[in-house]
Amino acid sequence: MKIGLDIMGGDFAPAEVIKGVQLFFEEMPGSPVHLLLIGNPEAAAPYLPLIEAYSDRYTFVPAYDVIGMDEHPTRALKEKPGSSIAIGFGMLAKGMADAFISAGNTGAMLVGAMYSVKAIEGVLRPTIATPIPRLSGGFNCILDVGINADCKPEHLVQFARLGSLYAHHILGVENPRVGLLNIGEEEGKGNILAQATYPLLKELPGINFVGNVEGRDVFLDKAEVIVCEGFVGNVVIKLAESVYDIFKVGKGISDPFLDTFNFEVFGGTPILGINGPVIIGHGISHALAYRNKIELAGKLVSTNLIGTFQKSFMKAGSE
Repeated sequence: MKIGLDIMGGDFAPAEVIKGVQLFFEEMPGSPVHLLLIGNPEAAAPYLPLIEAYSDRYTFVPAYDVIGMDEHPTRALKEKPGSSIAIGFGMLAKGMADAFISAGNTGAMLVGAMYSVKAIEGVLRPTIATPIPRLSGGFNCILDVGINADCKPEHLVQFARLGSLYAHHILGVENPRVGLLNIGEEEGKGNILAQATYPLLKELPGINFVGNVEGRDVFLDKAEVIVCEGFVGNVVIKLAESVYDIFKVGKGISDPFLDTFNFEVFGGTPILGINGPVIIGHGISHALAYRNKIELAGKLVSTNLIGTFQKSFMKAGSE
């Protein structure tokens, strides 16, 4: 399989990206992944000797423009067709790459995904899902976490379907439980959105809906999939990330569970509900995060998760 990797995206690119590639090649010698490294040859040159021994496992794709973090996404994609992000999406859309990864401009990644591979037919709004550490081990999955700040009940229903399939096929959960993030456990609690969404999830076939979950349940073993609007989800994950920064980095506390709050452990966030595997990474990603982004992209391709999504929504549309 061929995975496109933007080596110019992120605050520490291309150095940390290529170090992450080296880490992936070293730790996964039997992987079928062939990387398409997309970026500026001159900027990459000082770091390419790190992966010289693995020249048969990657192909360098020149891209002489970079979309900056502060650039307008739509305008930048139009004005910079030679950028690493634009070229990456072009290769994905043409079938030259099976997946695409970047820690660059998030807006450009979202716009690029929607205009290149587009949303799966029947999906109202693609979403992004982020793993949240669970005290008992493993991860729960919360979605949406930022790209859909305002939602309608039907959007949350689709997030539940997408999240359930993701948790089953990628996180390995046999029958993932779905919870609606709310301010109380009882049915009827919450704002208008939560009150309207609850009965829809309760009646939705094909998911294991367990009712409302509260903020204190996010890290517990109550639901593997937690759905909410992106405004709330983004606040939750940013709070979770701060736990690691405060106690591990700030206080120097060492604990195995605390280590799982480090976003680099899972690497990146997939966009769910589009016709191609796309992974968005933190701009502050280091080598470990890039290594794990590549592994995640490989899982998305090998499990044919996109095909599973397409079949699921095709079936729902015919009912």
